[in-house]
Amino acid sequence: MSNKKSTVERRLIIIKELNTNGKVNVSDLSKMFHVSEVTIRNDLAQLEKKNILIRARGGALKIDPVGIDYHISEKDKINIKAKQLIGSKAAEYVKDGDTIMIDSGTTAMELVRNLGEKSELTVITNALNIANQLSKNTEINIIILGGFLRKKSFSLVGAPAEKSLRNYFCDKLFLGVDGLDIDYGLSTPNIEEANLNSTMIEMSNQVIVLADSSKIYKRSLAFICPLSKIDILITDSDITNEQKTALESIGIKVIIV
Repeated sequence: MSNKKSTVERRLIIIKELNTNGKVNVSDLSKMFHVSEVTIRNDLAQLEKKNILIRARGGALKIDPVGIDYHISEKDKINIKAKQLIGSKAAEYVKDGDTIMIDSGTTAMELVRNLGEKSELTVITNALNIANQLSKNTEINIIILGGFLRKKSFSLVGAPAEKSLRNYFCDKLFLGVDGLDIDYGLSTPNIEEANLNSTMIEMSNQVIVLADSSKIYKRSLAFICPLSKIDILITDSDITNEQKTALESIGIKVIIV
């Protein structure tokens, strides 16, 4: 009986870890609970049967409903350290005099926070919070797309935004996504956001995706584009070697921070 109870408690802790971090690692859990990796894999298999997680190489990922659309204040609390590192690295790809496009999102905001030393930049964005942050730098020219306000993301979307966007072409697009799957492509929970992101990609010379490793091999509701449209992915060190190799095999340059 006591063994059964410890199994239940262990699986509850695994679920808590999933809810906090979005993923778990077999080796780490084995050390945490002082049990074999075989025992942990069995735990993950049982939780997968209950549709709580999906097993991946070396661990498991939390299953999120594909259509869930978090408020930006909620997303800002998820994997924040990884997002900060990704944003800092992304800023290295911005050169003085560039014309760049920045989508809405919490990882994109971390990029913006690292643009303080850049000069003679032109930034095209559909995100009001990003435009507000950029307005503090007098060296940056800001173009804000028109459209309908999505209050969850402080972004402007819809036909007016897409029509406005087609007036501009940029050197680089920095795009945050909710899902990046080798077969399905890039995706996001909101259909209008997906349509605008697709147009952004059309109007950009280079596409740089900013996505922490929890987004990799994940699918969301609305399709944006196939992965063949991506030039560079900047992600964190929790990406697996298998994922990195698969992405590089289709021509994506993978930058790990």
